[in-house]
Amino acid sequence: MNAPSPTLAAPMQAASSEIYLIDADTFALVDVNQAARQNLGYDHAQLLTMTPLDLAPAVSRDQFERLLASLGEDIGAQVTLRTRHRRADGSSYPVKLCVLRIVREGQTLLLAIGDDLSLEQAAAAALEQYQARFNAIVDHMPGLVYQFVLHEDGSTAFPYLSEGCAALLGRTVTELQQDPGRFLELVLPEDRKSYLDSMATSRALMAGWNWEGRIWIDGAWKDVKWVNLRATPQRLPGGAVQWDGIMTNITDSKLKQQEVMRSRSRLAELTAHIEQAKEQERTRIAREIHDDLGGNLTAIKMALAMLAARLPPEPALLDKATYLDDLVDRTIDAVHRISLALRPSTLDLGLVAALEWQAREFERQAGVGCVFRSLEKEIDLDPDHATALFRIFQEALTNIAKHAQATRVTVSLRRQRQQLLLTICDNGRGITPADRVKPGSFGLRGMSERARALGGKLTLSAAPGGGTMVAIKTRLAAAGGGAGRITPNQE
Repeated sequence: MNAPSPTLAAPMQAASSEIYLIDADTFALVDVNQAARQNLGYDHAQLLTMTPLDLAPAVSRDQFERLLASLGEDIGAQVTLRTRHRRADGSSYPVKLCVLRIVREGQTLLLAIGDDLSLEQAAAAALEQYQARFNAIVDHMPGLVYQFVLHEDGSTAFPYLSEGCAALLGRTVTELQQDPGRFLELVLPEDRKSYLDSMATSRALMAGWNWEGRIWIDGAWKDVKWVNLRATPQRLPGGAVQWDGIMTNITDSKLKQQEVMRSRSRLAELTAHIEQAKEQERTRIAREIHDDLGGNLTAIKMALAMLAARLPPEPALLDKATYLDDLVDRTIDAVHRISLALRPSTLDLGLVAALEWQAREFERQAGVGCVFRSLEKEIDLDPDHATALFRIFQEALTNIAKHAQATRVTVSLRRQRQQLLLTICDNGRGITPADRVKPGSFGLRGMSERARALGGKLTLSAAPGGGTMVAIKTRLAAAGGGAGRITPNQE
């Protein structure tokens, strides 16, 4: 009676890997575990009539024998084979077989442990595909994608740099990876502190790193570039921090921004000059109208009075003289009104007096209650600056009369340390965002430009209890720089 064939132990039968027990002489399969049967699609009886060569048709008997020959005769020695197993339905899958010799009940056997590589290869293929896509995207980006590491000891490294490195920095990937300190050498000396400070802040807070600065590109370019760096930090074992980010060339936009700022500065200077010239011309015309026309009209009135006194007592002549006298009075009033509109004479008495007078005039003309409050009896300002603040105040009151539908206005003028603050609050309908940007809103723009020309700032906000608050804040000169004079171009 034949001895029973050796079988796999229970743990091997239940293993998730494929396990085959093979006769070392005939290569016949002696036992196969459940995982192998399920994966191959054969039942146990069918497999016992087969050999490993039937399952792996790509492997010849000679190849298999040479593989086993390299195994030697030592018990426990093992070799590895990568091939493809064919299932019962004709499909195949990649497998890695680890073959070793064992002895069971005096019989030399081969134990083959197989791992299905389908998922591993699919994952590798997917990873390769994703990597190819990533490389294609990164290589066509107008900038440098990078990883930067700052170690605990202060040393640095660039684990990854995209191919945009040379185009942006004038250094190859290899150069920077071999000597990461070269990047800091590229940063202009005057910008290095901001670079290092922003890095330290990002590291301390573990917050995004955003830095703009200039670098010097040597070699063929020999030029300065503006770059923007944006990166996200993560902690690494050992206390190191790694940033993943992108660096882009912003030279063109930075130069355009600087040109816009220069143009705006020149425009502001021109606007301030035009306003100053306009105010000077208004002052000149107002004085000429007041002095010349006013004087002439007064002389005419006196002459009319003398002539009227010598006229014969005829009603028609007396009526004509009275009409001319009234006409001269009305003309004198018109001259006075036009002169005040061009430049209120109260400005010669100081800003506080001028604002208080304008508040009373607004209340009288618009029928809207207007309260002016100031703890200052007078503030010594440059005449041009006092006039500019007065014009802003006039424009604010004009806007209230036209649009606010207010019944009360409160005006406050006060010092705040080295600043002068003028606020105008109304209880009207308020201002909407659309009102600020609508075409033709030159009043608001003019007020803002006047404030900026003073080196100050104008803000619009909701007033407490409803309505709108206009606040104009300007900086006063420091002690010793002139008693309370406003210093231009300060904010």
